[in-house]
Amino acid sequence: MSNELYAVVGHPVSHSKSPRIHSLFASQTGEPVEYIAIQAPLDGFAETVRHFFEGGGKGLNVTVPFKEQAWALAQSRTARAEKAGAANTLYQNSQGQLVADNTDGQGLVQDLITNHSVQLKGARILVLGAGGAVRGVLGPLLAQQPASLTIANRTVAKAEALATLFADEAGATTLGACGFEAPDQPFDVIINGTSASLQGDLPPLCANVIAAGTVVYDMMYSLQTTTFNQWALDNGATRVFDGVGMLVEQAAESFRVWRGVRPETVPVIETLRSD
Repeated sequence: MSNELYAVVGHPVSHSKSPRIHSLFASQTGEPVEYIAIQAPLDGFAETVRHFFEGGGKGLNVTVPFKEQAWALAQSRTARAEKAGAANTLYQNSQGQLVADNTDGQGLVQDLITNHSVQLKGARILVLGAGGAVRGVLGPLLAQQPASLTIANRTVAKAEALATLFADEAGATTLGACGFEAPDQPFDVIINGTSASLQGDLPPLCANVIAAGTVVYDMMYSLQTTTFNQWALDNGATRVFDGVGMLVEQAAESFRVWRGVRPETVPVIETLRSD
């Protein structure tokens, strides 16, 4: 059986771990998948997507800065992509329509609950940031029925807009919004959805948000401890995690959407950590 072509599209994209992850998935499952990286011109995303599928490509992952464009380009969207306002997964349905999905939130929740045994139901959660990364994970987080979920952002109006957008999914969860400086009580789970730590910056948080049992999760990842996680450790956190697991879990969910098979993720996470 000849391999079928999948790819990740971004700009830049040479640093992407997705080809490595999906090649490991293909080896593990025996699925006939070839997976490459494509750097699209900043003004040429739609043309890149069209060319890929016209050439027989089967599915695309989409990374920055094209997730919103992928969402807009699609003729059909899954419910989770619709609400996220961004897509990281594209494929064509049986009618030849371009379908957008978003597996980021599923990846985050799976990593927290399954890989790190974090209890989200009934938890007090603080989410930092109000950009596309955060918008993509709020629905799946709220579906876990935390006691409260607070969105903190530099521009409070953006956090408030997200809280309003997801109010209908909050159920019994207390959903709030504020600036970075406002929270001064400890949370059970803190999720950094800003990219600040990649530049060595930190949101201006009060250290009181961290207690001994607080779980801190940085959606970014690096070979060393991220700046945000180091700040958390310096202020008493004992359980800090970066986003490598989320990266692998969202990829596994994309693989399942495309192939109908969900790969085992733990061996792949361990391989990435040791690469």
